Amino acid sequence: MRLFTLILIIILAWLQHQLWFGKNGLVEYRQRSEAVARQQADNQQLKERNQLLYKEIDDLKSGLEVIEELARNDLGFIKPDETFYRVLPRDARGPAQAAKGN
Repeated sequence: MRLFTLILIIILAWLQHQLWFGKNGLVEYRQRSEAVARQQADNQQLKERNQLLYKEIDDLKSGLEVIEELARNDLGFIKPDETFYRVLPRDARGPAQAAKGN
């Protein structure tokens, strides 16, 4: 009877080891769960970024105001009847003006 009990304890210990540390055990399960959670968070951020890009695309397709604003900011677009004034801060004087001031 003692031999039978010893064999059962050894089998139980081996099964517990497999459950906790073996292939597809609880340790690996926790690692995979954390990896899935991180990936889902990354996917959510990318979905939000994609939604913003889709909104910008829709604005560009439908509204001329957005296109005009981008042209003014990025390309320096000026309408034919407009006058453009460029105001520079005092610290941003050109090299010729800086030499005159000294």
